[in-house]
Amino acid sequence: MDQARTLRRLAEVVYSRSEEEIAQERLFCPQVKVMSFTSGKGGVGKTHIVVNLAYALQHLGARVMILDADLGLANVDVLLGLAPRFNIQHVLAGQKTLAEVLVKGPAGMTILPASSGVQDLVHLTEGQRLQLLAELDALETQIDFLFVDTGAGISANVMYFNMAAQDIIVVVTPEPTSMTDAYALMKVLATKYAEKNFKVVLNAVANAAEAKDVFRRLSTVAERFLNISLDYLGFVVYDTAFSQAVRQQKPLLELYPASGAAGCFRNLARRVLEAPPGGHSKGNIQFFWQRLLTRDGQPQSENSDQ
Repeated sequence: MDQARTLRRLAEVVYSRSEEEIAQERLFCPQVKVMSFTSGKGGVGKTHIVVNLAYALQHLGARVMILDADLGLANVDVLLGLAPRFNIQHVLAGQKTLAEVLVKGPAGMTILPASSGVQDLVHLTEGQRLQLLAELDALETQIDFLFVDTGAGISANVMYFNMAAQDIIVVVTPEPTSMTDAYALMKVLATKYAEKNFKVVLNAVANAAEAKDVFRRLSTVAERFLNISLDYLGFVVYDTAFSQAVRQQKPLLELYPASGAAGCFRNLARRVLEAPPGGHSKGNIQFFWQRLLTRDGQPQSENSDQ
């Protein structure tokens, strides 16, 4: 494959605009933005954040692709009630191209399904990673955002995808265990892989005041002991509508657009659109593929001092 030619095609994507008034404000950056969504522990609603934020952005006219990077324990397709016939395993086995396994989700989002419960996908070999990324480079799909839904914790693959993304979004709940594990995740990324900038989304909070209080406490400790920068991206309130959406395998925004949590997601989507490129961005989608291909800063261990 002519990788340089592929990267040039990606760089020449014609970007869509959001709703008319947002288009007039020129809120989109002229590049595909790669954002990883990660957490120190499971059960914090990370995939809910990814799916519903993607849904909200699609309704604002943005084009979002979700890369389910929780390899071996994928659940994006389950959460959305999708039943893809093929997944990333078929690509790695050479049975299907990546374009053949992509599926359309609610509001037109694109999803790359992973394979649940397949042990050999938890730790991809270098050859498998190169094969996957070559397929990703070859995609003709035109997108504005690539959301990478990582696994929880500090495994090699979690580090791998976080290091390559432009923006690392850490999802945290008010629970002490979530805060502690989020700190541990950022500590590994900061001390071993020189990541210094993180964005934080608070989930399942009572209100804006609680969200800002939790962020203040986490930010104070992180900046004091890790010398890193945390940016407050926003929050999502605790909402019983989530459990109903899970049972019906639909995005909360689709089923309960008037709920409190739905309003939070719409606010988050606008904050994402309005965010300037910023001096902390590590590059564009070309950088994402290049860094993954070169495996710059490859994780050396899945354990860390906490």
